[in-house]
Amino acid sequence: MIVGTAEVTIRIPWSQSLKEKRMVSRSLIQKIKNKFNVSISEVEHQDNHKLLVLGLATVSNSSSHVNKSLDEVVNFIYDNTEAEVEDINIEIL
Repeated sequence: MIVGTAEVTIRIPWSQSLKEKRMVSRSLIQKIKNKFNVSISEVEHQDNHKLLVLGLATVSNSSSHVNKSLDEVVNFIYDNTEAEVEDINIEIL
């Protein structure tokens, strides 16, 4: 069993409230859940309205499949948000 995790840090410079941040995060999380077979959640900085940290996890029997899945999700994030992706940490166990 191969487990892949990713932590994606996204800056939302125009956000003025936690409500605006939640609109961005819920929309992005729902799109990812509908399109990909990964677990995803906001994992850090829940009280910071300009910073969104998403945690992703996927499981497979092949490390190349796990890596490909996480790369596809990260590319999807880049393509489907106007926010700035600041940092990506991918780990395959």
